[in-house]
Amino acid sequence: MTQIDLTPFYRSAIGIDRMASLMDNFFTSPQQSQNGWPHYNITKSSDHEYRITMAVAGFGEGDLDVTIHEQTLIISGKMSASEEEGVTYLYRGIAGRQFEKKFQLADFIRIKGARLKDGLLHVDLIREVPEAMKPRKIDIVNETKLLTDE
Repeated sequence: MTQIDLTPFYRSAIGIDRMASLMDNFFTSPQQSQNGWPHYNITKSSDHEYRITMAVAGFGEGDLDVTIHEQTLIISGKMSASEEEGVTYLYRGIAGRQFEKKFQLADFIRIKGARLKDGLLHVDLIREVPEAMKPRKIDIVNETKLLTDE
């Protein structure tokens, strides 16, 4: 098991405790879906827009579920049993087993939407930082100048 001591980060940074906890959880918790199925890509189309594309061949819109809970995006799939009834497979190369993938989202990431096209599930994300959280310049006032102005 990998252990990383993040104590030095706590001493020199303010508000980084959430990120440090996420890093710690990444190395200490068991990895979800270690088999790597279904396969997915994460792309960045601009400074604030991202897309997760997941290969979900054989799954329909009703078989997939995309939810967000406490900054965790959860994509799950389960094929309905009615499609399997009365079918005898001679060879089954298209995986139809259920799955669940979890993605930890950074602060201010919002889901724009999800769509299914040609066996690929596309989940679009956008990073929207509130105005109050954006960097702003703080003016420095010279006290000696203030005294002479009075």
